[in-house]
Amino acid sequence: MHGSLRRPARRTVSTVLVAAVVLAGAVSVGIGASADADPSTDAGTPDPTLSVSLAYEFLDARVDQFCDGEGRCLPRSYEGGFFTDLPTWDFTPSFVYDDALVVIAYTARGLPDDIRRAQAIGDALLFVQENDPIGDGRTRASYEPHGILQGRVEITGPGSFTGNQAWVGMALTRLFHATGEQRYLDGALRTAQWIQTNTADMVRAPYGYTGGQLEDGTSLEWKSTEHNSDIAGFFTQLAELSGDQIWADRAAVAADFVAAMQSGDGHVDTGTLLDGSTVNTRPVPLDSQTWTSLATGDARYDAAVDWALAHLVATDGQYQGPSISDSDVSKVWFEGSGHLALALKLRGADGDAGRAEALLDSIRLGQRDAANGDGKGIVATSTDGLDSGLGDLYYASLHTGATAWYLLAAAGDNPFALPTD
Repeated sequence: MHGSLRRPARRTVSTVLVAAVVLAGAVSVGIGASADADPSTDAGTPDPTLSVSLAYEFLDARVDQFCDGEGRCLPRSYEGGFFTDLPTWDFTPSFVYDDALVVIAYTARGLPDDIRRAQAIGDALLFVQENDPIGDGRTRASYEPHGILQGRVEITGPGSFTGNQAWVGMALTRLFHATGEQRYLDGALRTAQWIQTNTADMVRAPYGYTGGQLEDGTSLEWKSTEHNSDIAGFFTQLAELSGDQIWADRAAVAADFVAAMQSGDGHVDTGTLLDGSTVNTRPVPLDSQTWTSLATGDARYDAAVDWALAHLVATDGQYQGPSISDSDVSKVWFEGSGHLALALKLRGADGDAGRAEALLDSIRLGQRDAANGDGKGIVATSTDGLDSGLGDLYYASLHTGATAWYLLAAAGDNPFALPTD
């Protein structure tokens, strides 16, 4: 599992890797330091419009690869390099966190084929929810898309982590917003009720939502900043779409927990230890800085974004951008580059536009040049072996989630909020 029981991230691959085997400090100028940073003027930087088009082509091919006779599709999350080139296996699982991002990225552009593909994934998420062995509204961390190809549910990551549920919920609320089709709102409400029933903690301060459940039903008693940020965004959207104030009240509980995790120097800690109350201070992850800002829109997290710029930006050859956490800042985490660029775009302080564009330019260079790339999709990291500080390594393999975050950042579309136009 990715990290300790204190904070397994939704992007975790370690548990599924085991299952698959069984079954078969410096700030870079232009991003962190200069308030007057300009977008890259490197003549070799790929054209942004073409880059976006190619990234969508990558997602199209992944979505279309694994679909059942009913038109439900689940794209594999990773391909190439470590996840494909081992001699005995090809790692194909589809992580619901990545699937949710792809859905939202498609709705951001909103072409007819985009909405069709977004619905194909959304319908697959409803299918695995409806056909779960427990059947109480949950989804699992990941599924085998070959199972969907055959019209069945094959679970590869059996944990029911709270953040995963919230991302599935945000994908479904976005689909309801885009299409008006009631089944998506119904599925989102089932997801939200699972979160509320199984993870709400109004006993141990700071109040909030715990980590979810393991396969055997064991509850994870820690609370995650990341998960509570997800819930704040998801429940706020649900309140808006359903008209039920209770979801806004519950979103406020999650947002208050996130606020309680902010430290004196502005950064936001990862969450709590196993007791649900004591703050877990190491490592300090990027998403606790960026997602707090994106999910709440609260200016207090401007300081957290600035902390990330000052402490988490890495340089790896021609690539510059944030790492996963302060445990290892030797390589660029392109997924994180996407949500940091988006946070900067939406914050809009002096120099933020230039910083965001510098991050996007570096992603585009990676799209074109990074090891194991295909010229279209975005790899997870600039080079292999980025240590998350949470118990596993990340690799330079093509990743649907990183590609979707790039597209959302390029469009200025916040997945934690519904579009206003």
